[in-house]
Amino acid sequence: MKYEINWSVLWQESPYGELYYQLLLNGLGWTIFIALFAWILAFALGSFIGVMRTTDSKFWQIFGQGYVEVFRNIPLLVQIFLWYFVIPEFFWGSASTWLKQLSPVYTSIICLGFFTSARIAEQVKAGIEALPRGQRMASLALGLTSRQSYRYVLLPTAYRIMLPPLTSEFLSLVKNTSVCFTIGVMELMGQTNSMSEFTFKTFEALTAATTLYLLINLVVVLIARFLERKTSIPGFMTSH
Repeated sequence: MKYEINWSVLWQESPYGELYYQLLLNGLGWTIFIALFAWILAFALGSFIGVMRTTDSKFWQIFGQGYVEVFRNIPLLVQIFLWYFVIPEFFWGSASTWLKQLSPVYTSIICLGFFTSARIAEQVKAGIEALPRGQRMASLALGLTSRQSYRYVLLPTAYRIMLPPLTSEFLSLVKNTSVCFTIGVMELMGQTNSMSEFTFKTFEALTAATTLYLLINLVVVLIARFLERKTSIPGFMTSH
């Protein structure tokens, strides 16, 4: 039996009282929400761990390496199940109850944030190590403390040369939000799956979702390239 493509299904009313294209746009909104807040968490944690791995302390280097290996090598799907189903069981009383009642949206943000932070930590470490050693030595010679050296000299330069790989990490994070529907988050992939199940129009649903993912990534890439041109450092900046 030949499959008939029918794009008008996007304008049909769903069982939830909204048109299917509206459901997909709602899912897109949740995808962007989760990605942005997970990125904030990932960037903060990744920067901290990345700096930790470039210090002279063996303890912090080993701790940072262990953090990266744990979160980078466990599959994301396994991690999101651990955060949602397993970790609340390690707490007792009201804390356990509160964690179990926590919205899966927040669980998704935490999971994606920690998962992506391990990858950002690698980028931060590589960015700092790519700088000439003379920069750190010169900042210390000027009387800056090690913390001030990172804050005012090393990290501002490292972030500028890390912009292309950081853009790639953010794009990966947007795509990784698609696993969140496995714990009940109705982001873009969740709404796509729902539309497919109700209408049996899998091709139309997946094509619409693919188009929306491509649009997000295109906007991110255009913004990133604009920032690259504005913040590029001659001799350091690399192109995509």
